[in-house]
Amino acid sequence: MNPRILVAIVVAVIGIAPQIAPPFYVTLLNYIGLYSLVALGLVLLTGVAGQTSFGQAAFVGLGAYTTAVLTTQYGFSPWITLPIALGITLVIGYVLGIITLSMGGHYLPLATIAWGISLFFLMGTIESFGGFTGLTGVPPVSIFGFELLKESHFYYFIWLVVLAALWCVANLLDSRPGRAIRALKQGSTMIEAFGVHPGRMKTAVFVIAALLACISGWLYAHLQRFVNPTPFGINQGIEYLFMAVVGGATSVWGAVLGATLITLLKTWLQDLLPQIIGEAGQFEIIVFGILLVVMLQYARDGLLPYLQHFVPQAKRALPAAADRLQHRTMPVADSPVLDVNTARKTFGGLVAVNDVSFNVNAREVVGLIGPNGAGKSTCFNLISGALDATSGSIKFMGQELIGQTASTISKLGLARTFQHVKLVATMTVVENVALGAYLRGTKGILASALKFNREDEAAALAEAMRQLERVGLAAHAHDAASSLPLGKQRIVEIARALASDPILLLLDEPAAGLRFAEKEQLAKLIRGLKDEGMTVLLVEHDMDFVMGLVDRLVVLNFGQKLAQGLPEAVQADPAVREAYLGA
Repeated sequence: MNPRILVAIVVAVIGIAPQIAPPFYVTLLNYIGLYSLVALGLVLLTGVAGQTSFGQAAFVGLGAYTTAVLTTQYGFSPWITLPIALGITLVIGYVLGIITLSMGGHYLPLATIAWGISLFFLMGTIESFGGFTGLTGVPPVSIFGFELLKESHFYYFIWLVVLAALWCVANLLDSRPGRAIRALKQGSTMIEAFGVHPGRMKTAVFVIAALLACISGWLYAHLQRFVNPTPFGINQGIEYLFMAVVGGATSVWGAVLGATLITLLKTWLQDLLPQIIGEAGQFEIIVFGILLVVMLQYARDGLLPYLQHFVPQAKRALPAAADRLQHRTMPVADSPVLDVNTARKTFGGLVAVNDVSFNVNAREVVGLIGPNGAGKSTCFNLISGALDATSGSIKFMGQELIGQTASTISKLGLARTFQHVKLVATMTVVENVALGAYLRGTKGILASALKFNREDEAAALAEAMRQLERVGLAAHAHDAASSLPLGKQRIVEIARALASDPILLLLDEPAAGLRFAEKEQLAKLIRGLKDEGMTVLLVEHDMDFVMGLVDRLVVLNFGQKLAQGLPEAVQADPAVREAYLGA
């Protein structure tokens, strides 16, 4: 069955539920909708971006208390309190995001627990907030003069908001900034190489998740018409995360599935377990723990991704025609492109790159060779900004690169591949390649969420397909990147780098894992790039491949430049033969 038909069926069920379900279940469905909004934010933040948060309940409380205080004590309209609550949440979320997301490892979730608890107790101790007793008399929401007093009326309002949020988040993930968000789990080195600022992107996702939680809190306050701190504690924050994980933390509809399952199970178990055990208590927590262990054993990505294995996934229809992205003007032949002058990199007492100097001119293919541990990949990292040089100078197109971030350097026209392949396994081949065109797009998060990015997206995907055709992998466009053999994954990396339209292309062991015919095809591609005006600097251990391809060679050994010159001269150099090539 087509996934779109399944979504249509779910939406239809949501629409008729209040007409056929008992009032008790309408109430449960209202709460499921509220929980789904928070879980959706966690899908984006934790499941997709890889940033664990236990403190989302505090943002729910922020939305609820803002509207409760302003409506009951100052007479504000609920519709005026909504943008105020969102504004306050945006500021607090931004500040907390900058502070929290700079932490790594286990410090990140611990920090979210800390500020979650802090906001909870703050809500309970401020006198104007009613303390732990709370605030009553929150007015109902009115739409064109019609007050949503009944839960069945508020139901449609809640689920309209939920469906709109699902649509926006799905649009966002299927866009230029969405691909960058989905690549955050891969680490900062790869996405910075294509112009993405990982810190800013993580903070943006954190704020979006906080805003979704705030909307849920605003809705909760006007549904309940009463607010106290109890629903906004750390226990509820853990439950929200549990919902996202159970439903499927990488799927937007997983948020709804997780919220539905946890809410219904919790209700049923609270009624059933005391009858079985014979005494009251929160025994459902034990059952949830057992179920979570079982699920992690058989469906680690959550229930929805597991169920999707049984539903055929339709291939995405790519645009047949689109405006081409603008291309850079390439420098004239033999003009200076890269100038490395006494570049040095030390790690404590270890000198990885020792005052290395060489240059690369326009429309030239230069090989950087040497034994393992010679400092070749470290040199690449210094040039691309992945590492900061200790001293020296590295200039690209006349601009000093030392001190610049990798994302800034990529904007100048430098792209690279990696020694160890860095593709986003959960994305298709064409999506991975489109990630390389990130800097060539213009539409941001809001425009993408509202689907105002159609032309931008069509151009990026068309460019990705053009590069896949260029490297001979168009037939694999819709395959998962992780399903390709290592050799083809390296070619996908090259296509991704080409999608950024670079002046200088850095290739780190591009022929590793390729068969003979594939190496010949790669060599033909590199020669074609040179003819088109591109400049290439490559690291490679296959000397047969290198010698017939490059214009010049630079040889490193123990972090120092050993030799430099034409391939024939370098190959005949006794020092090079002794250190690397052999007799």
